[in-house]
Amino acid sequence: MAVAFRHEAGIYAGADEFVGLATSFLDRALDAGEPVLVLVDTDKASRLRSVLGERATVVYGDVRAVGRNPAHLIPAWAAFVEANAGATALWGIGEPLWPDRSPSELAECHQHEALLNVALAGDTTMSLLCPIDHGSLATDVVAASVQCHPSLRDVRGTADNADYRPVDAVALLNEPLPPPPVDADTFAFTASDLPELRRRVGGLAASAGFDADRAAEIVLAVDEVATNSYRHGGGEGTLVSWREDDRLVCEVRDAGRFTDPMVGRRIPPSSQVGGRGLWIANQLCDVVQVRSSDAGAVVRMHARPGA
Repeated sequence: MAVAFRHEAGIYAGADEFVGLATSFLDRALDAGEPVLVLVDTDKASRLRSVLGERATVVYGDVRAVGRNPAHLIPAWAAFVEANAGATALWGIGEPLWPDRSPSELAECHQHEALLNVALAGDTTMSLLCPIDHGSLATDVVAASVQCHPSLRDVRGTADNADYRPVDAVALLNEPLPPPPVDADTFAFTASDLPELRRRVGGLAASAGFDADRAAEIVLAVDEVATNSYRHGGGEGTLVSWREDDRLVCEVRDAGRFTDPMVGRRIPPSSQVGGRGLWIANQLCDVVQVRSSDAGAVVRMHARPGA
């Protein structure tokens, strides 16, 4: 029986309410033996296991590892759907928000939650619960997350979400980013300047405490995005770099335009030649923020030394 993708915000406070919310959501799935993927932190997974027991149809993943970069979550759900293509229905619990997320991570979590309504829409026979701990998250973070979900669930049951705001997925690319600091390093480049760009990023990474291997990863990520700029962004671009708390931030701007809101969030097919730059950057960085407007395209990459 084909059903529309159902995307619920699960409102709870504390571990006990989480377990009650999750078990009530999964009752039908477990009775029917249908596949379930649970992406929560290890403590919640342990608590849920203690109630559910070991169920062959339930797979657990540590969301703090899988979803460290929020852009990794849609590929994880897509892989789950593909691996269970013959199932009558699929079920998921995914909690991308936690209290120590950085502002950039939170912004991309909200992008992720809105894009789920696009990525898993259509004929996907799946119900996905996104738990939101209103007891530990800031009020504005909870409100922004709730708006991305057509349905609400709490310990009393489910209902349509009056606060749901359907989003034009392309419009998500226009959401502004905070401006770089006034003292950020700026470097304009063309194709012939890419060796210097790589040298500069390597030096910035080293000064930020990156070891050689981690520095090489960030140089590769920025080089992939900068190469896209000269190929698709008018032959030139600008690198803007700065330190932000424990992170190095490298932003590449050009005159191009992104039109696919899922760019960098889909697993490239093995037959694809080229076009992997943003996917590679997302694999190597803690957060990659992609924005596009009439003013051009911006890719902002955040990286920690020990990621």
